[in-house]
Parts: sequence; structure tokens; C-alpha cells
Amino acid sequence: MNDRSGQFEAAARFLRERDDFLVVAHVQPDGDAISSTVAIGWLLDRLGKRFTMYNDGPVPSRLSYLWRSGDIATAAGDGGMKPFKHVVTVDCADFGRVGEAAKWFAPDRELLNIDHHATNDGFGTVNLLDFDAAATAQIVFELMNAMGLTPDAEMATALYTGLMTDTGGFRYSNTSPRVMEIASSLLAAGADGAALAERLLERMTMGQMLMIQRALSRLAFSDDGKIGWLWVTADDLTETGASNEDLEGLVNYPRNIEGVEVGLLFKQFADEGVKVSFRSAGLVDVAAVAQQFGGGGHIRASGCRIAAPLAEAIERVLAALRADLEAKRS
Repeated sequence: MNDRSGQFEAAARFLRERDDFLVVAHVQPDGDAISSTVAIGWLLDRLGKRFTMYNDGPVPSRLSYLWRSGDIATAAGDGGMKPFKHVVTVDCADFGRVGEAAKWFAPDRELLNIDHHATNDGFGTVNLLDFDAAATAQIVFELMNAMGLTPDAEMATALYTGLMTDTGGFRYSNTSPRVMEIASSLLAAGADGAALAERLLERMTMGQMLMIQRALSRLAFSDDGKIGWLWVTADDLTETGASNEDLEGLVNYPRNIEGVEVGLLFKQFADEGVKVSFRSAGLVDVAAVAQQFGGGGHIRASGCRIAAPLAEAIERVLAALRADLEAKRS
């Protein structure tokens, strides 16, 4: 990140000099998105600012323990919302990831964009971007430090949640020495690492298990075994009683097979749109591939949405990945 200290100073000024904020994370929020949302809310609360937290979708039930997560407004109950001039987006790889929340941004909005995705193009009035950070929660922790705010036990729990989920339980390559330093400080501040690991990494709903069973029956591979994929439909969710959050981690099953370079999960929606999740073993930059379809994310973990029937979406993505792998072989 260029001019690191300057970006933190600009972000701190943005928050100190304004009031009445809307805090938004990306659609279909994960652990880092919700943790970063409530962390910015907590920071604003400590500054004595007015704020509203919002997301297009519901907070995943497994994250309901997070500080004031129940106060996050959603599209299903936004009747009392108003346009906001001061907006903070967290964990949004591009502006489109805010979804329908954009309708609550005033035309003359001023936006602070806090993110760690390498595909972020700096869409904010003020940008706090660190592409080396493991999670947006890590950047928010550093911002708190820069502003002289020390997380209490509740906030340590939220920040630890964001770090742990975006590093795969501190197993992914983004688990840097700095990540472990921060995690240690959060444990010292009161986060219960063992309990959070059990809740977020080990425990499973019946719907999730049934979706794993169903998806693995469809596991397929490219001829050379370098690409593996699964697919699920909206009907699968209905028939198993699963929710969208129960799909988290499914994409890792093909990715974790020896010899597979890219794992994929295709989720077909009722409107024929298909959400694609990519996971790379390291050889393929899946963020670059996802960008070909209007998506983005990280080099090893990205996603996109394709407006096409399932079979067509699968073939288009496989063709792009085959071309990428072929280029690397030549």
C-alpha cells in the first residue's frame, strides 16, 4: 500500500470530522465483512458519532454473537432508511459489491473505502487499502491503533473472528507474522480463540452436511485433473433446508485434492444467474480470471456472477481457466 501512514491519517480525519455515517460491507457477507462492519461501528461509537450499519443480506446466524450484529439493518427491513452523505464501505473489492445498499448513498456522498482485495480500484473519496493485509479486520485493527483506541473483549472477539475466517483458521498463505502478532494481542484482550474456532471452523448444521453430500455427488474434473468443480442449485437449498451460509467452504473440497490447481463452486440461482467461487492452489491468479467475468477478489480466492444458464457458465469459466493454464505451460 502506497503512503501507508498518509492513508491512515486521511481515514482518521474522515471519521473524526464527520457525523451520521452509513457503514456497509459486501453482499452475502462473510466473517470478515460482518466483523469489519461492527468494528467500524464500535470505533464510531467510541468517537461519539451517529451511525447506521447496513447489509443487503442477513447476518449469518453463526456470527450473531458479534457486537451489535443484531443492529445491522438489511434490505428486508430498510423501510426507515434515508440517504446518507457519509459512507464507510468495508471489505468491498469493488463498488458493485455494496449491492442495493448504494440506493442509500446520497448523490453528494463522501465515501471512505477500507479494503484488502487486490482488485479494489480505489472507488472512495478517501481510500484505506492494504493489499498485503490478510483481512479487512486487520486494517481496521491498525486504524484503531492509529487513532489511539484499544479494543475491549467484545471488539477483540470481532476482530479475531475476521482474521481467523479470512485466513482459514490461520492456515492460508496470508497468515503473516503481523497477523499472528495481532491475533496474540486480541487473545490477550479477551478473545476466546478455542471457542471461536469450534463455532466457526468445526461446528456444522444438518443443512450444511446435506449440501456437502449432495454437492460431492456431482464432483467433476477437467481431463488433466487440474480443475475440479461442484455445482448446486436454489432447489438444493430448499430441499435440504440449507441456507446460503451453509455453502461456505464447499469450494475447498475440489481445491484440496492433490493435483488440482483450481477448485470451483457454481451456485445456480432461480433467475438463471450463476455465482462462481474460485480457489487456487497458487499457480493460477483466480482474481484475474474472475475479473474477466466482472468479478474479483484475491489471487487465491475470488468470485464472480455470470448471467447465463448453469451449463453455459461452467463451460465459459472452464474455457478461461484452461486458457490460463495452457499459457503457463507454453
